[in-house]
Amino acid sequence: MRLDTGGPGELGVSTDYGVVFLGRGRKSGPVEFTSWFGDGPSFETGIVEPLGDGLFTTRAEIEIPRVPIHWSEPRAGTRVLVRGRRPSGSGTGAAPFAFEAEVASDPRIEGLVLRSSGSLRALGEGEAGAGVYLEQEDGGLALLGLVTGRVVLSGPTGEREYFTVAGPRELWRLASHARDLDRPRWPAAREDVLPGS
Repeated sequence: MRLDTGGPGELGVSTDYGVVFLGRGRKSGPVEFTSWFGDGPSFETGIVEPLGDGLFTTRAEIEIPRVPIHWSEPRAGTRVLVRGRRPSGSGTGAAPFAFEAEVASDPRIEGLVLRSSGSLRALGEGEAGAGVYLEQEDGGLALLGLVTGRVVLSGPTGEREYFTVAGPRELWRLASHARDLDRPRWPAAREDVLPGS
């Protein structure tokens, strides 16, 4: 899905808990986004809500395609799929892209990273937040995280380049936020709760 957050926009993913994105261009207020169905794009609006750890969420007023979240980090060497849509000049079109990547590990980095590749280096500014997916046993995809950036580390054997991912360590905030929204509010009539507190 593409979000119009100013400038080239960015990518997000619709999950069982809402749309998650990086908020590179907009961190509050209304946001417009485009979701694609089999018969074409659907233009939606929502309100940006901060989650923390550099993640933001919004919700659509209609039911839109979504994916489950994979809650554990796979081991180094695991093949994953990076997917998204490239912006187009027309404003309504966006060409889909997908390529494989490999989970990496480095003792100097905490969290999920991908081994650098030409496809990852080719991601443009409007492709921030590309989804990283893991194939499930049933053949479907589950969201592992969002590509957040690039890091280059120097060491005795030279430089190593990785691409960072906001993965399960950060995505729990989305599930927690969704549960908070569904909880009933305290009734104002309780004696131990003052109105407005």
